[in-house]
Amino acid sequence: MDSVNSLKGYGKVDEVEQQAFKRKTRRRLITLIIVIILLLTIIIGAVVGIFIHKRRSNSPPDTVPTMPELTPAASLKAVCSVTQYSASCFSSISSIASSNTTDPELLFKLSLKVAINELSRLSKYPTELKAETNDTQLKSALQVCESMFEDALDRLNDSATSLEVGQGGKQLSDSKIGDLKTWLSAAITDQETCLDALEELNTTKHFNATLVEEMKAAMQNSSEYASNSLAIVARILGLLTDLNIPIHRRLLGFEESGPGSEFPAWVSPTERRLLQESKPTPNVTVAQDGSGDVLTINDAVKLVGKKNESRFVIYVKEGKYVENVILDKHKWNVMIYGDGKTKTLISGSLNFFDGTPTFATATFGVGVS
Repeated sequence: MDSVNSLKGYGKVDEVEQQAFKRKTRRRLITLIIVIILLLTIIIGAVVGIFIHKRRSNSPPDTVPTMPELTPAASLKAVCSVTQYSASCFSSISSIASSNTTDPELLFKLSLKVAINELSRLSKYPTELKAETNDTQLKSALQVCESMFEDALDRLNDSATSLEVGQGGKQLSDSKIGDLKTWLSAAITDQETCLDALEELNTTKHFNATLVEEMKAAMQNSSEYASNSLAIVARILGLLTDLNIPIHRRLLGFEESGPGSEFPAWVSPTERRLLQESKPTPNVTVAQDGSGDVLTINDAVKLVGKKNESRFVIYVKEGKYVENVILDKHKWNVMIYGDGKTKTLISGSLNFFDGTPTFATATFGVGVS
């Protein structure tokens, strides 16, 4: 019986085994095809490589690959791409006839021109608003805006003036870029300070929400243009490198003027000497007891000439001086020192609740008037 059963499947093919055999055959065929494709790819690559090598060997040694020409529009687009307001950057600069250039430095100058023109227009706006109100505190806030816009305009003009060099010269050094970033940042902060002065009235009866919104709208272009200029100069070294345009660079670092020198190279010998002296010789001495040249610090500040090129030193003797000392932007190169933080004291009491804008309440500072 067992022998009969064992002979039942003889000569027949099992379907499971047949399917397994087909799968193995298919896998072997796919593997063979992949190997053939790889071999063909290697052969074609070798042939192409030999062809290119022969072609280069036969070409003149001084042949230089040509680069695609950079158009003014492409250059302006590249410059504006680093700004937060790229659309206003492109449209405002491209509207100027002289914008047909690929030089990022010239495009930066044009961005300054656009910002200066817009801020010049804006600077008249607070005066017009002051004439429309009789509110004293609102007038004071608008006065802050007048001062801030004037200072911002000065910073932009300083930036433009610093770029004026001899014919064919480029003086966009690292140190100058640092100055430009400082001035442009100040111009942006000045405009924000105007809004701060108006918005701090929001807890009082003097607040005018409509006026604040009108001022924001009026400031939009000037703020964006100043921001664009700052972004361009902050990235201009990279742009000049990317666009393969040379730049005059002067690296600024610490220069040893002797063993243990702690001052950077840009600190002049005179400044180093003043910083090292505990009590430099004063140009004017302030003393409440009459032993000096003047009785108040403000009297001493009045003696400082406008845009003074040389160092002007004011020594304030021991005492408590109840006054607000503000050096306006025309007082240059002023150094003030006293007898110590517990001996020479300056105290003021101006505050917002007495009707003084917060911006003008500083006891001792640098103003913009």
